Amino acid sequence: EVQLVESGGGLVQAGGSLRLSCAASGLSIDDYVIGWFHQAPGKEREGVACIFRIDGSIHYEDSVKGRFTISGDNAKNTVYLEMNNLKSEDTGVYYCAAVRDRAWYPWRPMEYWGKGTLVTVSS
Repeated sequence: EVQLVESGGGLVQAGGSLRLSCAASGLSIDDYVIGWFHQAPGKEREGVACIFRIDGSIHYEDSVKGRFTISGDNAKNTVYLEMNNLKSEDTGVYYCAAVRDRAWYPWRPMEYWGKGTLVTVSS
């Protein structure tokens, strides 16, 4: 059974930092595209960053470029999202998701989803 479990969310002041973790079981992060998605209050879920460790490719949405960094640790089978210089508009639930598709490109449907972790940025 595939499970993705997010952690690391919380309350932070604008300009602060958080590191989110996505611990995977039932799959190897080296074989999948792993993405981080953000759902702001009252809005639809949107992709923000993804990593495909097989070829090392990484994609960031413009809204987070230069502030967020996605990385993976295959020993821990975990993908991280380092978030710096947080803004109030970064508030929301962050989900990680996975898909095994070498032809995948942002933001085609994902196969597996975690339950999310809440990030609240106070201004």
